[in-house]
Amino acid sequence: MSFAGMPFLLAAADTPSPNLDSPVKVVELIMFLLVAVVLVVLLSRKLGLPDPVFLVIGGLLLSFVPGLPKVHLNPELVFVFFLPPLLYPAAIFTSWRDFHANLRPILLLAIGLVIFTTVAVALFAHSFIGLTLGSAFVLGAIISPSDAVAATAISHRLRVPRTIVTILDGESLVNDTTSFVLYRFAVAAVVTGSFSMVDASWKFVVVGTGGVLVGLAAGWIATNIQRRLDDPSVQITLSLLTPFATYLAAEDLHVSGVLAVVICGLYNGWRNPQVMGSRTRLRVLPVWELVVFVLNGLVFILIGLQLPEAVQVLSGHELGKAILYASLLLVLVVVVRLLWIFVVTYAPRCLSQTIRDKYPASSWRHVLLIGWTGMRGVDSLAVALALPLTIQGGGPFPDRAMIFFLTFSVIFGTLVLQGLSLAPIIRWLGIVDDHSAEKEERAARLHANRAALKSICEAKHSRTIKPETWQRLKLEYEDRIHQLESVAADSEAETGGLFSADYVELTQAALDAERAIILKLRNERVINDEVLRRIQWDIDMAESRLQHGVPDEE
Repeated sequence: MSFAGMPFLLAAADTPSPNLDSPVKVVELIMFLLVAVVLVVLLSRKLGLPDPVFLVIGGLLLSFVPGLPKVHLNPELVFVFFLPPLLYPAAIFTSWRDFHANLRPILLLAIGLVIFTTVAVALFAHSFIGLTLGSAFVLGAIISPSDAVAATAISHRLRVPRTIVTILDGESLVNDTTSFVLYRFAVAAVVTGSFSMVDASWKFVVVGTGGVLVGLAAGWIATNIQRRLDDPSVQITLSLLTPFATYLAAEDLHVSGVLAVVICGLYNGWRNPQVMGSRTRLRVLPVWELVVFVLNGLVFILIGLQLPEAVQVLSGHELGKAILYASLLLVLVVVVRLLWIFVVTYAPRCLSQTIRDKYPASSWRHVLLIGWTGMRGVDSLAVALALPLTIQGGGPFPDRAMIFFLTFSVIFGTLVLQGLSLAPIIRWLGIVDDHSAEKEERAARLHANRAALKSICEAKHSRTIKPETWQRLKLEYEDRIHQLESVAADSEAETGGLFSADYVELTQAALDAERAIILKLRNERVINDEVLRRIQWDIDMAESRLQHGVPDEE
């Protein structure tokens, strides 16, 4: 395939643009959008607002810029180019322990809520909007799942209990599988005019089970290859290729590529600390952070840029009525999610003593926050764009234009409405971070440092170790243990810091002095740039460890 056919930014198929008639023009457009992403993110963080919300609004404003080529989001390349590398790191950095501990609420949201929302939207769209029943179910399947990219991008910036973040991340990682299967069955029913519940149920099991098996196989292969390598550049490249290979293999086998990538990520996230060397681990995280930042930025700004296409698919006399339908549909999906999560959280507890004994009671504030955090995103938009143009027999796909407009409206509405309101709602509910991760980290560091100190003490009489070396290292570990114990005993430990404030202040001053001196030596040509970079790397690592132990400021 030529380069011109590869970009994910193309003029709308029905309105070719002369401005995108060469690869150079496409690259220029991509560079322009990346610059826009950087500027919008800088502004959003200065204002303290969620990046995805501002990026969508920024894309919306860019769509009105005169002379900017019309940007069409290619659905096939969204599924292949965007989703795998965004889902994979989200799964890798998901705690398997926390995921398993919250499996019940995750599955109730990822499977139960998706089905419930699909049915509710379908009945509303058929009865009130007038869509055919098949098209109404297609619409329901498209907008039923919350978006993994949006949930991860927003929830990790909120200081809320870790359980809430785990449930939101877990739901968004799994629910795409449910919605995609429902979507395929609904589209097949519309295109062919027939539907079998038995066949659909069987295929649902096959697609889901197959995705799990492919994900496990891909994870096993990837970790065994990584185990045999000790070259960070090669290993990082393999890490970047893993989600694409997993997704494509699963899709070629006609099972869930999304679920395969998620399972592969969970498996590798558990195994990588054992199979990757320290050099690779130190370098792979910044690479993935950059990939996620760039793709996240492009995804959300591209959503905003779809406004002209969303409006143009409707004729002028339909637009006012379509906006009314979209507003009502937005309210419906929000209410349905809130209703479902409160019912499945509290109704079983009222009916079963066993459930009350097995699962601790959840705060209504936490339930409300999870219910409100249901943003839709690029996966729904890509699926809507991928709708067939015709059905069997050559006729047009019924209500295709209305489905696309309603999908875009719900995505935009949930991202802006819920994304902007999350922080005020969290403050209103009085939800604060329980700092469980920091408490676990302090305890784990204490265990690790005590084990290290024990090992050093046992080596006191070793003939190969000088007494002064032994004494210096022993004092270093004793100081680390003292710091951790003093912070844990301090009343300020609830802020999540790993080091005392005076320790941080003094250490930072010392590191700044080191950095200033080596820069002075380089500028005076006493040392060359390679030596500078080596020493600066050590100083930067020490500063990173120090900053990691400092809690975020309000």
